[in-house]
Amino acid sequence: MEYMHKVQYYETDKMGITHHSNYIRWMEEARVAFLEEAGYPFDKLEEMGIVSPVLSISCDYKHPTTFADEITITARVKEFRGVKLCMEYEMKNAAGLVVCVGTSSHAFLGKNGKPVRMKRDYPGLYEEFLKGME
Repeated sequence: MEYMHKVQYYETDKMGITHHSNYIRWMEEARVAFLEEAGYPFDKLEEMGIVSPVLSISCDYKHPTTFADEITITARVKEFRGVKLCMEYEMKNAAGLVVCVGTSSHAFLGKNGKPVRMKRDYPGLYEEFLKGME
């Protein structure tokens, strides 16, 4: 799944370069778009009683970006084992240059704070995550 983000002025620092923390936000934007495209936006997950806390984030910066750059973020499922989802992200500028790559890991918990058995309790969502690995 591809998601487009245009670098905003407020995302840049005094040197005119995108502040590093914003790439993590863009990863979340792409993951939210991935879930929406799969038919499971965050509000639907919450209505289903599922929360998805972040377990880990990694980000490897390759080239700087600046105000008004258009960044294409490719988000895909790297690994999914039912309770834990690992997403990977590749960000490219308009010239096709990779500016950042990253991963994020997430758990799926019910309202009681215990892990959700995705395959048994939410087979449709389980299948969407498996499709995201293709």
